[in-house]
Amino acid sequence: MTATSILFDVNFKSVLYIVAFSLFIYGLSGLTGPKTAVRGNRIAAVGMVIAVVATLLVDPFNNAVLVVLGLLIGALVGVPAARRVKMTAMPQMVALFNGVGGGAVALVSWAEFRETAGFDGIDTYIAIFSVFSALIGSISFWGSNIAFGKLQELISGKPISLGKLQLPIQGLIGLAALACAVAIVAEPQTEIVMIGLLVFAGVFGVMLVLPIGGADMPVVISLLNAFTGLAAAAAGIALENQALIVAGMIVGASGTILTQQMAIAMNRTITSVIVGGFGGGGAEVAAGAAGAGGGTVRATSAADVAIQMAFARLVVVVPGYGMAVSQAQHAVREMAKALEAKGVEVQYAIHPVAGRMPGHMNVLLAEADVPYDQLKEMDDANGDFPRTDVAIVIGANDVTNPDARNDPSSPIYGMPILNVDDSASVIVLKRSMSSGYAGIDNPLFVNPKTQMLFGDAKASVTDITSELNEL
Repeated sequence: MTATSILFDVNFKSVLYIVAFSLFIYGLSGLTGPKTAVRGNRIAAVGMVIAVVATLLVDPFNNAVLVVLGLLIGALVGVPAARRVKMTAMPQMVALFNGVGGGAVALVSWAEFRETAGFDGIDTYIAIFSVFSALIGSISFWGSNIAFGKLQELISGKPISLGKLQLPIQGLIGLAALACAVAIVAEPQTEIVMIGLLVFAGVFGVMLVLPIGGADMPVVISLLNAFTGLAAAAAGIALENQALIVAGMIVGASGTILTQQMAIAMNRTITSVIVGGFGGGGAEVAAGAAGAGGGTVRATSAADVAIQMAFARLVVVVPGYGMAVSQAQHAVREMAKALEAKGVEVQYAIHPVAGRMPGHMNVLLAEADVPYDQLKEMDDANGDFPRTDVAIVIGANDVTNPDARNDPSSPIYGMPILNVDDSASVIVLKRSMSSGYAGIDNPLFVNPKTQMLFGDAKASVTDITSELNEL
């Protein structure tokens, strides 16, 4: 057997796929910690390259030029976009790239429909999986684009719905998409039926995400990610492509587990997130004005904050989206070093849904080389707050709101939060008194223990560090 015949042999393709699967799984295991995450990402990427090469080596193509052109265009668009994106825009990029995956799967299913004249003479199970991938892929594509628009603030972050008509109309559209799917599987149909399925599924995806507010966006991103994975796995079954099946199932399973974990972290069901999203912007209140519950906001200075922290035994940093917006993670790390040089213990309290995507704060802090053992998950951090001298909250709003514990009428009531108000003193860094994603006031800001340091988070932290170094 010649080298060329081995290269194009089906068994050789299977061996390459096994190697690719192993690299997928091994790379994914590296994503469990910041020290191994970059290496894990690269290993998984090598696995994907091997899978693509294996597919191109064996499967016949009518027009290889178009395949190569598609790969080049994808690389020319994807690589610069990924390299230039700021960490603050990472959730938007994840949503957008996830949508591209769902759209690609839907288009592949449409192409298969056309190639087989409406799945005429094709095994029923192939038609079922193809239609499923078209349906879910279209929902994921359009839903992800709406999520991107909300995160990029091209669309209002507030829930947008038709009121009482939302669920009935959305249900009818969903039934229309399912009717098209059943008709296609039952017997060959004209192409207009397939187009109808894609359109109805797309509208359903748009209506699915529009009513969901910014506070629920971490759950939405992971849910849409699971949708894309399941759609890809279904397409892999229809195309008899093992690489697509395994990669899709890994993405679908991990996205589903993560969605469930995010929902638990918010003490909400996935159904309640989908049909009853909340979130939006609130009106800004001037510093020093009466706050929630009629209390008074107390402003402070970087010098005063530095003095408090320098004489503390334990300082806990609570990062939120405000830290991401100002790119303050490196400044925070420098502040921590200055405190540690004075014998102060520094920890970081991480809420599972802080930021705009799962693990957002962990990624930012890992980028600044924060020791992993200083990152405390919510349950562990809450146990430490009673002995904390100073908790410094950097832009984290809803995840520190005591109303989640105390006010049954609050939209976030029942959501587990970081109990920063158990600390001896709380410093909140914010640009203004604007509300968080949930669009509600935070009584923490008028708590007698709390002082507000207004301004850009990075500049404020830098000023605190300068004051610490002069003490």
